[in-house]
Amino acid sequence: MGVVQHYPAVNRPEAPVCSVCIANYNGVALLADCLDSVLAQHGDFSVEIIVHDDASTDDSLALLRDRYPQVEVLASAKNVGFCISNNRMAAHARGEYILLLNNDAALFPDALSTLMDTTLGEPSPVILTLPQYDWLTGILVDRGCMLDPFYNPIPNLDPKRTEVAMAIGACLWISRSLWNTLGGFPEWMESIAEDLYLCCFARSCSVGVRTARGSGFRHRLGTSFGGARVDGNRLKSSVRRRRLSERNKTFVLFIFTPTPLMWPLLAIHLIIVLLEGMIVSAIRMNHRIFFDIYANVPRALWHQWKTLRILRRQVRDVRSTPARAYFRVFSPLPRKLLLLLRHGVPRITK
Repeated sequence: MGVVQHYPAVNRPEAPVCSVCIANYNGVALLADCLDSVLAQHGDFSVEIIVHDDASTDDSLALLRDRYPQVEVLASAKNVGFCISNNRMAAHARGEYILLLNNDAALFPDALSTLMDTTLGEPSPVILTLPQYDWLTGILVDRGCMLDPFYNPIPNLDPKRTEVAMAIGACLWISRSLWNTLGGFPEWMESIAEDLYLCCFARSCSVGVRTARGSGFRHRLGTSFGGARVDGNRLKSSVRRRRLSERNKTFVLFIFTPTPLMWPLLAIHLIIVLLEGMIVSAIRMNHRIFFDIYANVPRALWHQWKTLRILRRQVRDVRSTPARAYFRVFSPLPRKLLLLLRHGVPRITK
């Protein structure tokens, strides 16, 4: 996985209550806004900041060392991806709670105190997120996400709804003990949908996933990984992001969907994925889109079949949530159909 060089923080808190963990790759233009928002937090509890630099080729490390000596830095010699980056920071963290924060996001001043107050008001451990706002427009993006039957995230815009299916990994609050119990992010996923996996695992074990009321964070959507944003009313994504997204959501569907619904949902999902791939490839006149993104889904499922079956059995053995309760945060309307009607066929770039 590569050598990690450790740059200790100056005046690191002796016993931090919260560890803010920021995964960074070539984010020199983003980090200052992100870190300054953490340093400006209101609250009477101690916070440590950890940044994992994923072998950046820009001046990220120089910025961190010169301007932010109070930040703990883990510098990877090799690019390892989002999952491993966050797992390394969580293993290094000393706080009772962990906040995973994207380098292209910035917290409202009362974000950490809101998350802490919400946690203390819950009778049992939970995963939390905050309302997410678009960086440029300030428009509410979501209050956490619901899911459609095929595990596509659906933005929750209802201020009265706090129970959600998933907390976006750009701002995800979890106790360190719960993180360790769930095993953190699955490193075989590389990037994309690792937050979906963690939240589905938690909900399968009767752990709540909630959106805190009030406060929030701003997010430059799609900056840290490319794509997944609306550009000129057209949904834009990249081949790599779409490839990982389609594959990993399929894996999550297989691992966590309660029996007997999993098998018909998986069959319908694969049919829809292949049909979507043929249509998008034909419209874009690019057959590589079909083979690189959509045909990869059943191929990856076949290659990882034994591993996925083992994971599914492990989840089944610890599942304590009835199927009805598990699906309570799902919507029957396919998210992709709504996006197609609203934005047309997505534009997929390299």
